[in-house]
Amino acid sequence: MKTAVLFPGQGAQYVGMGHDFYERFPVAKKVFAQCADVLGDSINDIIFHGPEEVLQDTANTQPAILTVSMAIYRVLEELGIKADGFAGLSLGEYSALVAANAISFADALPLVQKRGIYMQKAVPAGEGTMMAIMGISHDMIDKVCADAASEGLVAPANYNCPGQVVISGQVSAVRKAADLAREAGAKKVIELKVSAPFHCSLLKPVEERLAKELEAVEIRNPEVPVVFNVSALFADEPLQIRANLVNQVSNPILWEQSVRSLMANGINKFIGVGPGNSLSRLMKRIAPEFSTISIEDAESVEIQVEKLLAEY
Repeated sequence: MKTAVLFPGQGAQYVGMGHDFYERFPVAKKVFAQCADVLGDSINDIIFHGPEEVLQDTANTQPAILTVSMAIYRVLEELGIKADGFAGLSLGEYSALVAANAISFADALPLVQKRGIYMQKAVPAGEGTMMAIMGISHDMIDKVCADAASEGLVAPANYNCPGQVVISGQVSAVRKAADLAREAGAKKVIELKVSAPFHCSLLKPVEERLAKELEAVEIRNPEVPVVFNVSALFADEPLQIRANLVNQVSNPILWEQSVRSLMANGINKFIGVGPGNSLSRLMKRIAPEFSTISIEDAESVEIQVEKLLAEY
């Protein structure tokens, strides 16, 4: 059995996430302490107690999800779980790189906080949005975005799984594309509660600023293979990793394709690690034949780990 660990991106956050791990596992408590050392005590208070609107601020959300994801992963690591591959959805890619010892946690925290600030400021509030479209093919999504381009910029942002793509761009164009998707037979269209139109060319101005931040961060060869969102390919050279992280901001997330790359590399077991269970739900659509579990609950973690270790 070969196992991949998957880390969630922005949108998975909720007030109180990770608190049970903090109270129960010293190795998790150490991760939260490291976060406080780097970003200040207030970040953990926001994670555990909110209020929700403060946690939803992108500058808080991104380091918060990274911290909770790494706290849970360190618990699994201490209990004997060994990963053969990593992937993370958008922001989750930074968790994957920390888990693979390519970037230190201390460096990743301020990096993702600045990433969040730059992404938030790239597009004025109210000018951009994102919508999840379910029930039509990727090719049809590409077509409706092209047909809606007369209204402004709109493009696929996340190829999540078969029959589910998120589109991103200027409000009028995204809503036009959503109407066309409904006409084409989409089963469901949901406007996402996001602060900016992520993963489209409207965020291109972020890239230069993020590239400068990344130049100051030491990036090492990952100790475990990491597949990257922007290409759905593995990369281990620091220069390529930097380029991937920069390009990811304004290009679509190839999540389904990334998972298939892990499968092609012999992975046949998937563990979603971090807040929420969205990644395990996507896995059921991408590869229902493979076992996938989601670990965000300290109460059940030891039972799940015992089962996993028995399968090795």
